[in-house]
Amino acid sequence: MTTLSLEIPREFHVTPFDCNQYLLNGELRTWTGGRSNVYSSIKTINEQGEMGPTLLGSIPDMESETALEALEAADKAYQRGQGLWPTMKVSERLKCMHNFVEKMKLHREEVVKLLMWEICKNKSDAYKEFDRTVDYIYDTIEAYKTLDRKGAKFAKQGNIHAHIRRGPLGVVLCLGPYNYPLNETFCLLIPAIIMGNTAIFKPAKHGVLLIAPLLQAFQESFPPGVVNILFGRGRKIATPIMQTGKIDVLALIGHSSSAVSLQDEHPNKNRLRLVLGLEAKNPGIILPDADLELTIKECISGTLSYNGQRCTALKVLYVHESLIDEFNQRFSKAVDKLKFGLPWEEDSFLTPLPEPNKPAYIQELIKDAVEKGGKVINKRGGELSDNYCFPAVIYPVNDSMKLYHEEQFGPIIPVIAYKNIEEPLSAMAASDYGQQVSLFGRDVRKIGPLIDALANLVCRVNLNSACQRGPDVYPFTGRKNSAVSTLSVYDALRSFSIRTFVASKDNPYNNEILETLLNSQESNFVTTEYLL
Repeated sequence: MTTLSLEIPREFHVTPFDCNQYLLNGELRTWTGGRSNVYSSIKTINEQGEMGPTLLGSIPDMESETALEALEAADKAYQRGQGLWPTMKVSERLKCMHNFVEKMKLHREEVVKLLMWEICKNKSDAYKEFDRTVDYIYDTIEAYKTLDRKGAKFAKQGNIHAHIRRGPLGVVLCLGPYNYPLNETFCLLIPAIIMGNTAIFKPAKHGVLLIAPLLQAFQESFPPGVVNILFGRGRKIATPIMQTGKIDVLALIGHSSSAVSLQDEHPNKNRLRLVLGLEAKNPGIILPDADLELTIKECISGTLSYNGQRCTALKVLYVHESLIDEFNQRFSKAVDKLKFGLPWEEDSFLTPLPEPNKPAYIQELIKDAVEKGGKVINKRGGELSDNYCFPAVIYPVNDSMKLYHEEQFGPIIPVIAYKNIEEPLSAMAASDYGQQVSLFGRDVRKIGPLIDALANLVCRVNLNSACQRGPDVYPFTGRKNSAVSTLSVYDALRSFSIRTFVASKDNPYNNEILETLLNSQESNFVTTEYLL
């Protein structure tokens, strides 16, 4: 296998730094306790002249005492719904958010470079993640304006006037994923706080340093206690926070086992709102009349974009038996032609894996599949170089293999031949997951009934295209173990809020009070003013 180049362009050189600050109650505090080093899986020559993982810096290894202090700050800022932030005018909250995103944009190059080093995301995708996040914030601001305009009026049913708006839920514990440590995390955090909730945010294990350049922007943009940012292990931070019962919303993108564990720590589960983006085993179903050139192009992107480390990745391909030989041949050749390299190298589609143990896990899946009748059908499948594993296409695959059941979340692609369309449909129905599916074909007589069935098994049917999250204005959710609530620009605002209203009987006494209330502007809730 070709070795990865060690020539690093000057603009992408990285100097290790200690992230010794955290945000608590509106203060950037200096951490003096234990620390954890942060390494990149990209290997370079260290000061001792040895080749090994690159030291990027260090982060605080915080204890439960600090976590509980952050909870107290968030709880105080919310003040049972009576705090400054939840009662603030919409225009003022949006002004704070505008200030933040403008400050955030100043750190684009720093964050992008850390995305490349920390999680080995290629340059193009790293810039896309940053820019997409900025767009997401602006879109969320505009969506909240629309929501506010809809609420700036009275409804009447019978003799009851109602002024209906959406209000916050309380204190949010926000835990983001490593694969999109900026975008996916902010898709939780931004709608949560813009709706008037307060938050405690702990970055993921990988992709943690890139939050450091943004700490001051958060500190300068929001009132004390609205956003509290901590670093450390989940069991030391998230667990004691949940045990208090003071968390109103658990916002997590990760694995369902983590979500269940944290829920179990909460003493009042009936009061806990869940906003969860979890794992998936998204299938691609290739019908007999599929355009193979288009299908293979989309399946390459769908299975291997960011090395398959996406919940929206295609994790299994069902190919009709009439196409299986041609598909396998062409698809395997296309996979073997993919360029791998370091994140800053031009056109690097495949990059090293950020998790130190992931190559061994992929090898374990390959070994298990081969022992149970599968074969690696592409020439370069499973080749190793440092923390890089070349994608492996496995065929045939059966239900005795780990690869059949587990969300591999990496560069290994199971292919299954089917004779009857009921085979992939039955597998999807029996699966614990239900996020998306990609359907490839052109005969509408077959596609039509299939869409009707698939729409009740997953939450997004992609016609002749790979599974994906965007555009961010479209719903992003899942059935069964894949999600709870919906994350998108519009839906996330609703996920982090609740409908609440003021009601009054239609009589002269109440009407006079309401009119005086509106004219006096004494209430930020009862108002017909809105932002254009």
